[in-house]
Amino acid sequence: MNKLYLIGLLLLFAWSCKTNYPDIPKQYHSLLDSALIKAGDNAPELEKALVESAKNQKEGMAFLISYMPERDLTTLNANFLLENIDYAYKAREKYSWCGNLPDSVFFNEVLPYANISEDRDAWRKDFYERFAAYADNSDNVIEAIMSIARNIKDEVNVEYNTKRSKVDISPLQAMKEHMATCTGLSILLTDAYRAVGIPSRLAGTAMWTNYKGNHTWSEVWIDGEWQFIEYYPDTLNQSWFVADAGKADPDNMLHWIYAASYKPTGLPYYAAVDAPYIMQVVDTNKLPEQMRPRFEEMKNEATATEPYIWGHNVTQRYIDIYQESIKNSKLNEDELMANIVVFADENTAVSESRLSCRVDVFEGDKNINFGYSPRKTDDMNQFLQLKLKKESNYRLVVSNPEKQIKQEFTLATENKPTQDIQLILTNQLNN
Repeated sequence: MNKLYLIGLLLLFAWSCKTNYPDIPKQYHSLLDSALIKAGDNAPELEKALVESAKNQKEGMAFLISYMPERDLTTLNANFLLENIDYAYKAREKYSWCGNLPDSVFFNEVLPYANISEDRDAWRKDFYERFAAYADNSDNVIEAIMSIARNIKDEVNVEYNTKRSKVDISPLQAMKEHMATCTGLSILLTDAYRAVGIPSRLAGTAMWTNYKGNHTWSEVWIDGEWQFIEYYPDTLNQSWFVADAGKADPDNMLHWIYAASYKPTGLPYYAAVDAPYIMQVVDTNKLPEQMRPRFEEMKNEATATEPYIWGHNVTQRYIDIYQESIKNSKLNEDELMANIVVFADENTAVSESRLSCRVDVFEGDKNINFGYSPRKTDDMNQFLQLKLKKESNYRLVVSNPEKQIKQEFTLATENKPTQDIQLILTNQLNN
């Protein structure tokens, strides 16, 4: 460490002690001290951003710097941060849906300049000017959300294409290449919403439970609740992936649904492009036997570097959305709703006897559906709900590799709208 750098740090700390970060709440002071140390030679740029931000924007700037990933602390300049925060507050002043937000939501889901590991583009001013027209012509936030979703493809001239240069492609690079896959498209959509003061974040999974891949999409905050929408929109909380998300495994982090967070949560966002990190914490014994060699190889290749993208586990919300969609869908005359629960023993009146297992439904040799049975911590009125044909014969395979469970059941459905099905495991199992 050279002498000039040491002098700079001493002057910086002298300033922070003397001013005690004026107009910035005390809760950020120690966080800012730590961030400025990590910033190293770039600390003066962050200090400039704090000093030059408007008085009503200082807490927002303090939030960004306090929780900023180290890669950004050492590289982002003051002008980048000042423009980002200035246009975020323009949206807060202009749009009622943004002005009425709690600070915690505005700071974490509107103000951030990035979502995950994409390049840090200066997109905020351009997107504010592009998408303000759609927001201005909307009477409420839902109209604005749908208007932007229906027009963003033509506005930015980006289509789905696997030939894109990066999975986590940034907005300006996607617009330059005119292509992106689900992650890049979702970054574009989330940034478009943030530009006009609509809280938005990425959500996704590292791997579906059918092992057919992963997916990323956007969420928006409406009247205190998160709902999802895609770049190629259907409508809120509706998309092709609902059934896949609804069959997520609550007991396996590989299959969780994650929502991204700028502020650290203690839980990494394992649906990002650094998802190989998850192999360090996933128990491969929970995986189907035929999948284990592939994932063991991934585990050996995963680096030990700590991920810097944070998230929330929102798996149960997507399971609930799917189950609700099943309840509200019309049954055909020849269909019934099966309410399935797996029990460790015949004491089916207590929650402790419930076991979370994968249940595969076979008609002959064809696997026609699957899902995960409720856990002992779930409400007793919660079931794995699947549509089956009335008066038909099925084979149900119950499995949980971690507990060395695999057992088959035969099922004859009845001629009625619903049927409760209790699958009680035998003592032959080592569970």
